[in-house]
Amino acid sequence: MRSIFSIMAAATLALAPATAWAEPADVAAAVANAPARSEANLKLDESRKPAELLGFLGLERGMHVIDMFGANRYWAEIIAPAIGPEGRLIVWQPTQFMNDKRKAEFDAFAAKAGNAALISTPFEAPMIGTNAYDFMIMNLDYHDVYWENAERKIGRMDPAAWLARLYVAMKPGAVVGIVDHAANPGGDTREVVEKLHRIDPTVVRADFERAGFVLEAESPLLRNPADDHSLLVFDDKIRGKTDRFVFKFRKPQ
Repeated sequence: MRSIFSIMAAATLALAPATAWAEPADVAAAVANAPARSEANLKLDESRKPAELLGFLGLERGMHVIDMFGANRYWAEIIAPAIGPEGRLIVWQPTQFMNDKRKAEFDAFAAKAGNAALISTPFEAPMIGTNAYDFMIMNLDYHDVYWENAERKIGRMDPAAWLARLYVAMKPGAVVGIVDHAANPGGDTREVVEKLHRIDPTVVRADFERAGFVLEAESPLLRNPADDHSLLVFDDKIRGKTDRFVFKFRKPQ
């Protein structure tokens, strides 16, 4: 069941006026504004290269943006000021990954930002609206659609059905940016995800193209040839330094 807060967030988005944009978002200024960002998130900049990544994906002022799995506020702290007060940012977080502390911290951030809100629904049912967003970012999380975990109440999901919800949520012409931990080709995707929390880039590309998205570009920005893809991404030897692929998809007009 959707929470009252998620219903309010969806209503806020629905009432937001459509905006025409043509001006690049000032991502560099948002990244550099350290006092407005959490210390923990600042430490992630070196491995995530946010200004370069959002520049590659083409974030613009005034866009309506959704950040999938973003309750840690890493991208929210950058995107909300970068898109400006005329833009709108929705963060979606699975209920399985939410807690009171995370919600309180996000609420405090959203109150200051003025253009951000949080939606939390079950992982298997991302209720994020229809024809609502110009831009999506999903950072290091798509592989979990292939993950099962009884303790966290995450059952077996159908990636095609899950992506169908995302496709409907995006406006024609919208950009979808995907970053994930690279796995070696071959092998059973679910087994690889369970063991390493990595995914073969060709699987991701095929999934998104099957859903109707078109691959517009890919970037080597976050590649690391020193990572041989054999370690769990949480292993201290590779954590924060994994080989990552970056895809820029677009929903056809």
